[in-house]
Amino acid sequence: MNILSYYIEKFLNYLKVEKNYSEHTVINYNIDLKDFLNFIQSNFKENIDIKNIDYFLLRKFLGYLTEKNLNKKTLSRKISTLKSFFKFMIREGYINNNPASSLIYPRIDKSLPKFLTEEEIKKILDLPKDDFCGLRDKAILEFLYSTGARVSEMVSLKISDIDLISGIAKVMGKGRKERLLPLGEPAILSIKKYLDLRKDNSPYFLVNKNGKPLTDRGVRYILYKYIKKYALSFKISPHIFRHSFATHLLNRGADLRSVQELLGHSSISTTQVYTHLTIDSLKKVYEKAHPRAK
Repeated sequence: MNILSYYIEKFLNYLKVEKNYSEHTVINYNIDLKDFLNFIQSNFKENIDIKNIDYFLLRKFLGYLTEKNLNKKTLSRKISTLKSFFKFMIREGYINNNPASSLIYPRIDKSLPKFLTEEEIKKILDLPKDDFCGLRDKAILEFLYSTGARVSEMVSLKISDIDLISGIAKVMGKGRKERLLPLGEPAILSIKKYLDLRKDNSPYFLVNKNGKPLTDRGVRYILYKYIKKYALSFKISPHIFRHSFATHLLNRGADLRSVQELLGHSSISTTQVYTHLTIDSLKKVYEKAHPRAK
Protein backbone atom coordinates (compact mmCIF):
# COMPACT_ATOMS: atom_id res chain seq x y z
CA MET A 1 0.00 0.00 0.00
CA ASN A 2 1.17 3.53 -0.80
CA ILE A 3 2.22 5.17 2.49
CA LEU A 4 0.03 8.21 1.80
CA SER A 5 -2.95 5.89 1.21
CA TYR A 6 -2.29 4.37 4.63
CA TYR A 7 -2.40 7.77 6.33
CA ILE A 8 -5.55 8.73 4.44
CA GLU A 9 -7.30 5.54 5.59
CA LYS A 10 -6.29 6.25 9.20
CA PHE A 11 -7.66 9.79 8.91
CA LEU A 12 -10.99 8.68 7.40
CA ASN A 13 -11.37 6.08 10.15
CA TYR A 14 -10.70 8.80 12.73
CA LEU A 15 -13.49 10.93 11.24
CA LYS A 16 -15.96 8.03 11.34
CA VAL A 17 -15.11 6.56 14.75
CA GLU A 18 -13.84 9.42 16.90
CA LYS A 19 -15.45 12.47 15.29
CA ASN A 20 -18.71 10.67 14.45
CA TYR A 21 -18.94 12.40 11.06
CA SER A 22 -21.78 11.37 8.75
CA GLU A 23 -21.24 8.93 5.90
CA HIS A 24 -21.92 11.75 3.43
CA THR A 25 -19.22 13.98 4.98
CA VAL A 26 -16.64 11.18 5.12
CA ILE A 27 -17.30 10.40 1.44
CA ASN A 28 -16.50 14.02 0.54
CA TYR A 29 -13.26 13.92 2.57
CA ASN A 30 -12.37 10.68 0.78
CA ILE A 31 -13.01 12.20 -2.65
CA ASP A 32 -10.83 15.23 -1.86
CA LEU A 33 -7.93 13.19 -0.49
CA LYS A 34 -8.09 10.69 -3.36
CA ASP A 35 -7.74 13.64 -5.75
CA PHE A 36 -4.63 14.68 -3.83
CA LEU A 37 -3.30 11.10 -3.82
CA ASN A 38 -3.79 10.78 -7.60
CA PHE A 39 -1.97 14.08 -8.11
CA ILE A 40 0.98 12.90 -6.00
CA GLN A 41 1.13 9.52 -7.76
CA SER A 42 1.07 11.15 -11.20
CA ASN A 43 3.93 13.51 -10.27
CA PHE A 44 6.13 11.14 -8.26
CA LYS A 45 7.06 7.67 -9.48
CA GLU A 46 8.12 6.51 -6.02
CA ASN A 47 6.42 6.82 -2.65
CA ILE A 48 6.89 10.33 -1.32
CA ASP A 49 7.86 10.84 2.31
CA ILE A 50 4.94 12.58 4.04
CA LYS A 51 7.45 14.96 5.65
CA ASN A 52 8.50 16.17 2.20
CA ILE A 53 5.03 17.45 1.34
CA ASP A 54 5.34 21.22 1.75
CA TYR A 55 3.33 24.38 1.12
CA PHE A 56 4.69 24.77 -2.42
CA LEU A 57 3.65 21.24 -3.38
CA LEU A 58 0.15 21.92 -2.06
CA ARG A 59 0.03 25.18 -4.04
CA LYS A 60 0.96 23.19 -7.14
CA PHE A 61 -1.92 20.80 -6.38
CA LEU A 62 -4.35 23.73 -6.02
CA GLY A 63 -3.09 25.11 -9.34
CA TYR A 64 -3.85 21.74 -10.92
CA LEU A 65 -7.39 21.86 -9.43
CA THR A 66 -7.91 25.41 -10.70
CA GLU A 67 -7.08 24.26 -14.23
CA LYS A 68 -9.96 21.78 -13.93
CA ASN A 69 -12.33 24.77 -13.56
CA LEU A 70 -13.66 23.74 -10.16
CA ASN A 71 -16.00 26.28 -8.55
CA LYS A 72 -14.79 28.27 -5.56
CA LYS A 73 -16.95 26.37 -3.09
CA THR A 74 -15.50 23.00 -4.14
CA LEU A 75 -11.96 24.39 -4.10
CA SER A 76 -12.56 25.82 -0.63
CA ARG A 77 -13.77 22.42 0.62
CA LYS A 78 -10.64 20.73 -0.73
CA ILE A 79 -8.42 23.25 1.07
CA SER A 80 -10.35 22.63 4.28
CA THR A 81 -9.85 18.87 3.82
CA LEU A 82 -6.08 19.32 3.41
CA LYS A 83 -5.90 21.50 6.52
CA SER A 84 -7.82 18.93 8.56
CA PHE A 85 -5.78 16.00 7.23
CA PHE A 86 -2.40 17.56 8.03
CA LYS A 87 -3.67 18.77 11.41
CA PHE A 88 -4.51 15.12 12.15
CA MET A 89 -1.02 14.09 10.98
CA ILE A 90 0.53 16.49 13.52
CA ARG A 91 -1.83 15.25 16.24
CA GLU A 92 -0.70 11.68 15.59
CA GLY A 93 2.98 12.67 15.59
CA TYR A 94 3.69 11.79 11.94
CA ILE A 95 4.82 15.33 11.05
CA ASN A 96 5.86 18.45 12.99
CA ASN A 97 4.49 21.23 10.78
CA ASN A 98 1.22 21.68 8.89
CA PRO A 99 2.08 22.55 5.26
CA ALA A 100 -1.58 23.46 4.61
CA SER A 101 -1.89 26.01 7.43
CA SER A 102 -0.96 28.95 5.15
CA LEU A 103 -3.28 28.00 2.30
CA ILE A 104 -5.78 30.78 1.63
CA TYR A 105 -9.45 30.08 0.88
CA PRO A 106 -10.90 31.64 -2.28
CA ARG A 107 -13.35 34.45 -1.66
CA ILE A 108 -16.87 33.04 -1.92
CA ASP A 109 -20.01 35.10 -2.32
CA LYS A 110 -22.35 33.84 0.41
CA SER A 111 -25.61 32.46 -0.91
CA LEU A 112 -28.66 32.27 1.32
CA PRO A 113 -30.00 28.76 1.98
CA LYS A 114 -33.20 27.91 0.13
CA PHE A 115 -36.31 27.11 2.13
CA LEU A 116 -39.90 26.08 1.49
CA THR A 117 -43.01 27.98 2.51
CA GLU A 118 -45.25 26.51 5.20
CA GLU A 119 -47.78 25.61 2.49
CA GLU A 120 -45.14 23.83 0.37
CA ILE A 121 -43.94 21.86 3.40
CA LYS A 122 -47.53 20.82 4.19
CA LYS A 123 -48.07 19.54 0.64
CA ILE A 124 -44.85 17.47 0.72
CA LEU A 125 -45.77 16.04 4.14
CA ASP A 126 -49.08 14.87 2.66
CA LEU A 127 -47.46 12.95 -0.23
CA PRO A 128 -46.52 9.57 1.43
CA LYS A 129 -49.02 6.68 1.15
CA ASP A 130 -50.40 4.54 3.98
CA ASP A 131 -48.29 1.40 3.33
CA PHE A 132 -45.15 0.51 5.32
CA CYS A 133 -42.73 2.59 3.23
CA GLY A 134 -45.20 5.46 3.09
CA LEU A 135 -45.68 5.56 6.87
CA ARG A 136 -41.92 5.34 7.39
CA ASP A 137 -41.32 8.14 4.87
CA LYS A 138 -44.00 10.25 6.54
CA ALA A 139 -42.20 9.73 9.88
CA ILE A 140 -38.92 10.81 8.25
CA LEU A 141 -40.39 13.99 6.76
CA GLU A 142 -42.29 14.92 9.92
CA PHE A 143 -39.25 14.25 12.12
CA LEU A 144 -36.92 16.42 10.03
CA TYR A 145 -39.34 19.33 9.83
CA SER A 146 -40.37 19.03 13.48
CA THR A 147 -36.82 18.94 14.87
CA GLY A 148 -34.56 20.61 12.31
CA ALA A 149 -32.17 17.68 12.76
CA ARG A 150 -29.53 16.78 10.20
CA VAL A 151 -30.13 13.65 8.12
CA SER A 152 -26.97 12.11 9.60
CA GLU A 153 -28.30 12.70 13.12
CA MET A 154 -31.62 11.07 12.29
CA VAL A 155 -30.25 7.88 10.69
CA SER A 156 -28.13 7.10 13.76
CA LEU A 157 -31.17 7.30 16.06
CA LYS A 158 -32.35 4.23 17.93
CA ILE A 159 -35.95 3.75 19.01
CA SER A 160 -34.81 4.18 22.61
CA ASP A 161 -33.62 7.71 21.73
CA ILE A 162 -37.20 8.81 21.04
CA ASP A 163 -39.63 9.40 23.90
CA LEU A 164 -43.08 9.71 22.36
CA ILE A 165 -44.75 10.30 25.73
CA SER A 166 -42.75 13.41 26.57
CA GLY A 167 -42.24 14.28 22.89
CA ILE A 168 -38.44 14.43 23.00
CA ALA A 169 -35.74 12.97 20.74
CA LYS A 170 -32.08 12.70 21.77
CA VAL A 171 -29.68 13.18 18.85
CA MET A 172 -25.91 13.01 18.60
CA GLY A 173 -24.64 16.04 16.70
CA LYS A 174 -21.27 17.13 15.36
CA GLY A 175 -18.38 16.64 17.75
CA ARG A 176 -20.39 13.92 19.52
CA LYS A 177 -22.49 16.56 21.28
CA GLU A 178 -25.89 15.35 22.45
CA ARG A 179 -28.93 17.57 22.35
CA LEU A 180 -32.62 17.11 23.11
CA LEU A 181 -35.13 18.12 20.46
CA PRO A 182 -38.88 18.58 20.98
CA LEU A 183 -41.30 16.73 18.72
CA GLY A 184 -44.54 18.29 17.50
CA GLU A 185 -47.83 16.41 17.74
CA PRO A 186 -48.00 15.51 13.99
CA ALA A 187 -44.47 14.07 14.19
CA ILE A 188 -45.31 12.05 17.31
CA LEU A 189 -48.43 10.58 15.65
CA SER A 190 -46.54 9.74 12.43
CA ILE A 191 -43.69 8.07 14.29
CA LYS A 192 -46.12 6.07 16.44
CA LYS A 193 -48.04 4.82 13.38
CA TYR A 194 -44.80 3.75 11.72
CA LEU A 195 -43.37 2.02 14.80
CA ASP A 196 -46.68 0.20 15.48
CA LEU A 197 -46.40 -1.32 12.00
CA ARG A 198 -42.85 -2.59 12.54
CA LYS A 199 -42.41 -6.38 12.78
CA ASP A 200 -38.60 -6.52 13.01
CA ASN A 201 -36.35 -6.53 16.06
CA SER A 202 -33.96 -3.80 14.93
CA PRO A 203 -33.17 -1.21 17.62
CA TYR A 204 -32.83 1.49 14.95
CA PHE A 205 -35.53 4.06 14.29
CA LEU A 206 -35.38 3.82 10.51
CA VAL A 207 -35.26 0.53 8.63
CA ASN A 208 -36.01 -0.78 5.15
CA LYS A 209 -38.54 -3.48 4.24
CA ASN A 210 -36.08 -6.17 5.37
CA GLY A 211 -35.59 -4.62 8.80
CA LYS A 212 -32.07 -3.36 8.00
CA PRO A 213 -31.07 0.15 9.16
CA LEU A 214 -31.47 2.89 6.57
CA THR A 215 -28.25 4.65 5.59
CA ASP A 216 -27.66 8.36 5.16
CA ARG A 217 -27.67 7.83 1.40
CA GLY A 218 -30.90 5.82 1.57
CA VAL A 219 -32.72 8.60 3.40
CA ARG A 220 -31.42 11.22 0.98
CA TYR A 221 -32.78 9.15 -1.91
CA ILE A 222 -36.20 9.04 -0.20
CA LEU A 223 -36.17 12.81 0.34
CA TYR A 224 -35.21 13.50 -3.27
CA LYS A 225 -38.04 11.24 -4.39
CA TYR A 226 -40.67 13.36 -2.61
CA ILE A 227 -39.05 16.63 -3.61
CA LYS A 228 -39.12 15.47 -7.25
CA LYS A 229 -42.69 14.20 -6.85
CA TYR A 230 -43.73 17.65 -5.67
CA ALA A 231 -42.08 18.94 -8.88
CA LEU A 232 -40.06 21.74 -7.33
CA SER A 233 -38.42 23.76 -10.07
CA PHE A 234 -35.18 24.68 -8.27
CA LYS A 235 -32.30 22.50 -7.13
CA ILE A 236 -32.44 21.82 -3.40
CA SER A 237 -30.79 19.50 -0.89
CA PRO A 238 -32.23 17.35 1.92
CA HIS A 239 -31.20 20.23 4.19
CA ILE A 240 -34.26 22.07 2.85
CA PHE A 241 -36.30 20.78 5.81
CA ARG A 242 -33.66 22.05 8.26
CA HIS A 243 -33.55 25.45 6.54
CA SER A 244 -37.35 25.64 6.48
CA PHE A 245 -37.56 24.63 10.15
CA ALA A 246 -35.25 27.49 11.20
CA THR A 247 -36.84 30.08 8.92
CA HIS A 248 -40.39 29.29 10.00
CA LEU A 249 -39.45 29.44 13.71
CA LEU A 250 -37.88 32.88 13.27
CA ASN A 251 -40.80 34.08 11.14
CA ARG A 252 -43.14 33.17 14.00
CA GLY A 253 -41.12 35.00 16.64
CA ALA A 254 -38.58 32.48 18.00
CA ASP A 255 -35.38 34.07 19.33
CA LEU A 256 -32.07 33.42 17.60
CA ARG A 257 -30.39 31.76 20.60
CA SER A 258 -33.14 29.17 20.90
CA VAL A 259 -32.93 28.35 17.20
CA GLN A 260 -29.15 28.05 17.55
CA GLU A 261 -29.60 25.49 20.34
CA LEU A 262 -32.15 23.50 18.36
CA LEU A 263 -29.96 23.40 15.25
CA GLY A 264 -26.86 22.46 17.25
CA HIS A 265 -24.76 25.33 15.88
CA SER A 266 -21.59 26.00 17.89
CA SER A 267 -21.58 29.65 16.78
CA ILE A 268 -24.57 31.97 16.55
CA SER A 269 -23.06 33.54 13.42
CA THR A 270 -23.94 30.30 11.59
CA THR A 271 -27.57 30.69 12.67
CA GLN A 272 -27.71 34.37 11.75
CA VAL A 273 -27.95 33.53 8.04
CA TYR A 274 -31.60 32.68 8.68
CA THR A 275 -32.33 36.21 9.89
CA HIS A 276 -31.58 37.41 6.35
CA LEU A 277 -34.21 35.01 5.06
CA THR A 278 -36.82 36.25 7.50
CA ILE A 279 -36.00 39.89 6.73
CA ASP A 280 -36.51 39.18 3.01
CA SER A 281 -39.83 37.53 3.85
CA LEU A 282 -40.94 40.51 5.97
CA LYS A 283 -39.95 42.95 3.24
CA LYS A 284 -42.14 41.11 0.75
CA VAL A 285 -45.07 41.28 3.17
CA TYR A 286 -44.37 44.98 3.74
CA GLU A 287 -44.17 45.78 0.04
CA LYS A 288 -47.40 43.92 -0.61
CA ALA A 289 -49.39 45.33 2.34
CA HIS A 290 -48.14 48.85 3.08
CA PRO A 291 -49.88 51.61 1.09
CA ARG A 292 -46.68 53.70 0.91
CA ALA A 293 -44.20 50.87 0.29
CA LYS A 294 -43.77 51.81 -3.37
